[in-house]
Amino acid sequence: MQDQNADRFGGQIGGQIGGQIGGQIGGQIGGQTEGTPLIKPSTTDHPLYPQIVEACRTVFDPEIPVNIYDLGLVYTIEIGPENEVDITMTLTAPGCPVAGEMPGWVANAVEPLPGVKQVDVAMTFDPPWGMEMMSDEARLELGFM
Repeated sequence: MQDQNADRFGGQIGGQIGGQIGGQIGGQIGGQTEGTPLIKPSTTDHPLYPQIVEACRTVFDPEIPVNIYDLGLVYTIEIGPENEVDITMTLTAPGCPVAGEMPGWVANAVEPLPGVKQVDVAMTFDPPWGMEMMSDEARLELGFM
């Protein structure tokens, strides 16, 4: 009888604690609240957006024969009211040998576009890049499809 009570109460207590902890962990991962996207959405409705995407597609990771946009390295393209462009991007790995140069390549590709006032490129590794971020075109190019 004592074992049954211990199981019953232990299960109730364990279930309550586990549920509370699980709910807290599930609802807040890496400082993000549940339902909040890990990657800030881009300003896709701005008239400059397609041109900026095409400019990003002219920049290639020197180790992979696919442009950085289709590789999924460009997380966010944010275009402000004065046509100032903020790009948040990542690399395939934090130790990438061109980590210091890649943001400049992106800025140099986007800045000459007519209408763009200024370009700031920020690097992040949160969330880390993964192969699932590649476009279908990139997967096909690299032989993953």
